[in-house]
Amino acid sequence: MIDQATRRDWLSLALLGLIWGASFLGVAVALDGFGPLTVAAVRIAIGAIALMVMAFATGVGLPDFTTPTGKRVWLHCLGFAIFTNALPFSLLSWAQLHVASGFAGITMAVVPLFVLPLARVVLKEPMTARKISGFLMGFVGVLVLIGPQALGGLGSATENVARVACVGASLCYATGTMITRTAPQTPLLSYSAAGLLIGALIIVPIALMMEGIPPALPAIPIFALIYLGIFPTALATLLLVNVVNSAGPTFMSLVNYQVPIWAVVFGIIFLGEALPPTFITALVLILGGLFISQAKARRFRP
Repeated sequence: MIDQATRRDWLSLALLGLIWGASFLGVAVALDGFGPLTVAAVRIAIGAIALMVMAFATGVGLPDFTTPTGKRVWLHCLGFAIFTNALPFSLLSWAQLHVASGFAGITMAVVPLFVLPLARVVLKEPMTARKISGFLMGFVGVLVLIGPQALGGLGSATENVARVACVGASLCYATGTMITRTAPQTPLLSYSAAGLLIGALIIVPIALMMEGIPPALPAIPIFALIYLGIFPTALATLLLVNVVNSAGPTFMSLVNYQVPIWAVVFGIIFLGEALPPTFITALVLILGGLFISQAKARRFRP
């Protein structure tokens, strides 16, 4: 329950929102020196190494592969690797070549809204009038966000595809959530480490084949890549594990309100990005829909 969250939980939640919100700025800076697939590949590889070190250092290790249940866990890790790491990271990195980082950050607020219909299909969770109303309100926000005026009326074909790619990344994250929810019981750190490992094995060869080995580059894009691998991936996972174990997943869902706001703020301050009125309208609609769809669950869930 939120009422049971400690001050440490609230501080961890705020730090998570800040770290994940800054990841879009980090991608924008890294793209000054690296291709989008390389950004995704290096980020996942660094995160995989860091989490594997943590998993083995804490005695958790990787999931067992010798039992039928263990093989099912690894199958879910494969889905996690594709839909939570390799595919959305690649989509967002490419999209940020053509859209503002704040735009990409706002689309992350759509993830819980995509979870609602997926949970109805996969988990047979009921779609109440409150959830449907929240989903429809958020969906209107998505339409406003990817509309032709979303980035000041530039409206090029590439921009339109990039907007859809950002929303597609949100759908990937929602799909990854369903895969994780249906996975057999296993330590989250072990599961995440295995997912990042598989993700790295998938995306690194693709990045090398498509974009080659990066040349010597200025320090700033390299530091941005290191930040992406260590903080939004590895450190954030540790914080996530601690918050979920301490205060529960319902409390953890509050981070979805923070990430788009921080992404927009960092984009304005450090990248000089402009915010057309449609950005604000879309953000209000999406966050409003998210609040409506989850308000009762946050208040009454034991």
